Amino acid sequence: MIIFLFSKVSFVFQPVGQILGIVMPPVILALILYYLINPLINVLERRFHVNRILSISVVFIIIAALIVWGIMSLIPLIQSQIDSLIKNWPNYWDSLNKGIQHLFSDPKMHAIQERLADMDKNISKSFEKSMDSIVPQTFSNIGSVFSVVTNVVMILLTAPFILFFMLKDDKKFKQSVIRFVPDRLKKSTSDLLSEISSSLSSYITGQLTVAFWVAVMFFVGYLIIGQRYALVLGIVAGILNLIPYVGSTLALLPSLVIAAFIAPSMVLKVIIVFLVEQTIETRVISPIIVGNKMSMHPVTTILVLLVSAGMYGLIGMIAGIPIFAILKIICTRIFNWFKRNSSWYTDEEIDEGNADDKQNPVPTPISQDIKSSKKDNK
Repeated sequence: MIIFLFSKVSFVFQPVGQILGIVMPPVILALILYYLINPLINVLERRFHVNRILSISVVFIIIAALIVWGIMSLIPLIQSQIDSLIKNWPNYWDSLNKGIQHLFSDPKMHAIQERLADMDKNISKSFEKSMDSIVPQTFSNIGSVFSVVTNVVMILLTAPFILFFMLKDDKKFKQSVIRFVPDRLKKSTSDLLSEISSSLSSYITGQLTVAFWVAVMFFVGYLIIGQRYALVLGIVAGILNLIPYVGSTLALLPSLVIAAFIAPSMVLKVIIVFLVEQTIETRVISPIIVGNKMSMHPVTTILVLLVSAGMYGLIGMIAGIPIFAILKIICTRIFNWFKRNSSWYTDEEIDEGNADDKQNPVPTPISQDIKSSKKDNK
C-alpha cells in the first residue's frame, strides 16, 4: 500500500531527483579526489605537523601545476595520435575484413564468409546512416550540446571548492551526521560510517592506482614492440581497467585491429604484452594494492557487473561494485543487529554471525534483557 501511494505522488519527488542530478556529479568527483588526497594530507599533518590548510593549499598548487604541464605537453601528443587513429581507422577495418575473408576463403567456410560479408554490409550501412544524421542532429541539438558543456564546466569549477572543504572539515562531517542519531545508535552509526568510508577509500584508491600502473605497463610494452599509438592505447587500457575482469580485454581489441593491419607477427607481440601485463597485474599489483578488501566472491562480482551494466551501462559497470559493497555493509549490520535482538537465534548462531563484529561489539539494552531472560529460564 505504501509503494502504491508513493507511485501516485511520484511527481512530488521529481524536483528531488533533479536536484540530486545537479548536485551529485561535483560531489562524487570531489569525493573520489578526497579519498586520493586525504591520506597525503593526514601524513603531512600528523608526522610533519604541517598546518592542514597549508598542506591542502600546497597539494592543490602541485595538482594545478601537474594539470598545466599535462595540458602543455601530453595533450598535443595525445590529440595527434587520436587524430591519426581516427583518420586511419577505416583502412585498419578494411584490412581486417580482407584478412578475415581470406582466412575463410576455403569453400567449406563459404557459409561463414557470406555471414561475415552481410555483417560488414550492415555495419557499413548503419555507419553511413549515422553519419548522414549527424549534421542535422548537430544543428538541431546545439542547445543541448551547449547545456552539456556548461554542466561539465560547472562540475570542474565546483568540485575543487567542495574538495577543499571536505579535506578541511573531514572530521566534522561524521560528527555532524551522528548528532542527529538517537543516543543508543550513535556508536553503531559511527562504526557503520567508518566502515563505509574505509571500504570506499580502499576501493577507489586501489582501482585508480592499479589503472595507472596498467596504463604504464601497456604503454611501455607497446613502445618495446613498436606498436602504433602506444600512448593512446595505454591510456584507454588504464581507463577501461576500472571495469573489473573485462576492462583490459576490451582495451586489447583496438590494439589487435591495429596490429593486424601492420603484420601478423605484431598481433602475436600484442598478445604477449597482454599476457605479461595480466600476469604482473593479477600476481603482483592487484594483491599488493587492492587485495581482497571488498570481501566479495568473484561470482558475486560478475553478477553485480551483469546487473549494473544491463541497467546503467558503462557507468553502472564502474559504480556497481562500490554501491553493492555499501549496501552489503548496511544489510550485514542490520541483519547482525536483528540476530542479536531476536529470540529466533541461539547463542552459537549469534556468535557465528557476529564474527566480523568482534572488534567493535555494540551491546544494546534489548539484547541484554534477552540474555538475562534466557539465564532466568535456564
